[in-house]
Amino acid sequence: MAKYVPQSEMPLTDQIRVRREKLENLRAEGFDPFVQTKYPVTAYAAAIKDGYEAMEGSTVCLAGRLMSKRGMGKVSFCDLQDDTGRIQLYVKFDEMEEDSFRRFKKYDIGDIVGVSGDVFKTERGEISVRVHEAVLLSKALLPLPEKFHGLTDMETRYRQRYVDLIVNPDVKQTFVKRSMILRELRRFLDGKGFLEVDTPILTPFEIGAAARPFYTHHNTLDLDMVLRIETELYLKRLIVGGMDKVYEVGRIFRNEGMDQTHNPEFTSIELYQAYTDYYGMMDLVEEMMKTVAMNVCGTLQITYQGKQIDLSHWERMTMVEAVKKYSGVDFNAIASDEEAIAIAGEKHVQLPEIPTKGAILAEFFDAYVEENLIQPTFIYDYPVENSPLAKRKPTDPAYTERFEYFINATEFGNAFSELNDPMDQKQRFEKQVAERLAMNPDSRAQVDYDYITALEYGLPPTGGLGFGVDRLVMLLTDSASIRDVLLFPTMKPLD
Repeated sequence: MAKYVPQSEMPLTDQIRVRREKLENLRAEGFDPFVQTKYPVTAYAAAIKDGYEAMEGSTVCLAGRLMSKRGMGKVSFCDLQDDTGRIQLYVKFDEMEEDSFRRFKKYDIGDIVGVSGDVFKTERGEISVRVHEAVLLSKALLPLPEKFHGLTDMETRYRQRYVDLIVNPDVKQTFVKRSMILRELRRFLDGKGFLEVDTPILTPFEIGAAARPFYTHHNTLDLDMVLRIETELYLKRLIVGGMDKVYEVGRIFRNEGMDQTHNPEFTSIELYQAYTDYYGMMDLVEEMMKTVAMNVCGTLQITYQGKQIDLSHWERMTMVEAVKKYSGVDFNAIASDEEAIAIAGEKHVQLPEIPTKGAILAEFFDAYVEENLIQPTFIYDYPVENSPLAKRKPTDPAYTERFEYFINATEFGNAFSELNDPMDQKQRFEKQVAERLAMNPDSRAQVDYDYITALEYGLPPTGGLGFGVDRLVMLLTDSASIRDVLLFPTMKPLD
């Protein structure tokens, strides 16, 4: 791979050289743009256009980036882009001070300027600002991508999001919508009486969960620490402490693979409610998704990558029912691990590392079911083998009161009736950590015995839910990749 060379160290093109010469000439004249500290903005592009009838003829001050320049001689037309959009500038020689007009003519596309002028319409009916004064607030020493092709290479767009946002207005709207989604999620949960809290990102050891963590070191304590892979155990400690409804919007870190729906750091929401169960969480998820989609998109009929998703209807199936529907295999009729292993062989389903009936059921689900779950679907009653924190079903202890919900063949969230038996929890943790260490002797997984102690003080019956915000944003903005909804996705360094 070629060595990465910072833009500032690359050989100067003629265009970049000219821009730097313009900067030096301005400085020689006493007009260094980088000494400007503020500008008295009084209006914005969108507000001028939306309120033209009231603003016609008024004097306004705008600031933004020059995105185009047209015309020669004594008249120029320019497009100024600010935080709200673009508006045309009309710049005429005899309506500005001569030296100011001369300097303005030398400004480049990409320069950040402040202008003062009157609101009017051109003969062609375009709402514009007739400029009387202009000042260069920051000089763009690098040119923007070519006008008609823009910044189209996705790799470059992710690496240089700042340029992507400048030249691709739709990108900014994705992130405006992301902010709206987070605001609506908080509003919904706050309205249900949930309290937003913060829990530690740095934890003292790796818990027994399946995700692989990132490690760091605390110098003062001389202690190896772990970046959290979930917020669950701290939040449930708060339920023990009497905070009956809590949630956290938090960054999660998992040292694992990257693909269309996975990034090593991502945003999740976990919430816990005392005195309810996983059915209560199902009802909450369905109401929350409908409310947020309607408030953000104005409809429950979502188009995602060419598929019509109906968020007004949610199907509910047990994992056993779903596997039977799509594979024809009824796990209720399977009596033993050995029988499950034999049927997996017949169906060419990969065996898990520890091939129990419950673990094989989960493999059947992955092989036959998930790809079919396009419309919103709750899959519930998961085997105990892959649900170490969920409460067992009283009627069938081989299964747990757990669900995941799927849209477009993708898992969007995970919920339990939380396990509150400290002895059962201790046994499951110890078994999980032992299995982890057997597979990877270098693993630093440990049992969180303080959490067991918390349970011994009494965790009320509790429903819990965790879901990824990024995947929800992908759905509601019709974005194909998680990188499209992260301002600065994780990227491999070019060097």
